[in-house]
Amino acid sequence: MSTKPSIWQRMGIQDWFLTNNGSTSSGKSKPLTPNQVYKYIIEEFRKSISELSFAERVVFYHEFIICLNPDDYREFIDNKKGILGLISQESVDNFYEILNKQVADGKKVEPSSNKWVFRFVSHPDYKPGDISFIGKLLPDSTQKEENLRVTFIPRQTGLAQTFDINNDILKDFIFYSEGYYEIPYVDIQKPEEKTINDSQRVVLARFETTIPDKAYSGQKLEYLMKADDIVVSGNEETREENHIFRIPSEWVNTPHLKIRYNRPEDKFYVASFGEKTILNENLIERSDITGPKWSELPVNSRLILNGIIGVNIFKS
Repeated sequence: MSTKPSIWQRMGIQDWFLTNNGSTSSGKSKPLTPNQVYKYIIEEFRKSISELSFAERVVFYHEFIICLNPDDYREFIDNKKGILGLISQESVDNFYEILNKQVADGKKVEPSSNKWVFRFVSHPDYKPGDISFIGKLLPDSTQKEENLRVTFIPRQTGLAQTFDINNDILKDFIFYSEGYYEIPYVDIQKPEEKTINDSQRVVLARFETTIPDKAYSGQKLEYLMKADDIVVSGNEETREENHIFRIPSEWVNTPHLKIRYNRPEDKFYVASFGEKTILNENLIERSDITGPKWSELPVNSRLILNGIIGVNIFKS
């Protein structure tokens, strides 16, 4: 009875996974960390720009298939629930930083799709610590005549190897519904917007809140919104960037709100990630952090967070 050849044998690259003496490595690899997966995605995104771009046009992938060993995948899903979604969101934030730098250099950056798609999958032939990257210009592409470019890091050498595979090979990968993340594409900054520093920015809105916690004895906290997007977060927030409005109270989730100013409309919008948020006596539907659901936020409105913390917004 013949055994089914592995994915590497069908690709003709099985020799990559042998040590110098011809025997497979028996050393136990350390499990992948979220930081390793995040840095790997960013590195491959940068590499894709250098490989796909031409003239002054910047071309980049919109769909990313990240393949792991089944045990590594289950570790992320079972013991680090939600971390893959956060990795996707942070990766996209970094993508925009990279693309904005391209715009600042005079390059033409136009998307080939209106969304980013991340698919975290597994394959039984992958060993612990193995990770590969497949990028697509258009998400959910059904194109069959062209091969896909795969970058794979074998556990033995830790050195990235790149090769082409046929689309039919993807049938061997195991796709999971909980490993699928879709993030809308947002237009990146224009060069002229980047010339404004923090001290020159116009205050878009002013927020006020009174903290009921004993440690603050009802102190009133004021926050001036200068960025188009800000995050309202609780006392577990560790970031100190200017776009973070930290309310040091255990009654505020981390994060709790995301507030966005739409310049063409001259309107504010809010998305809630907290347990409960009421806007002008109306309950706001809770969103997933990877897919915010926006509600209009009129000026001179009052937000109630978890039934305790009141936040007022005023036009500056």
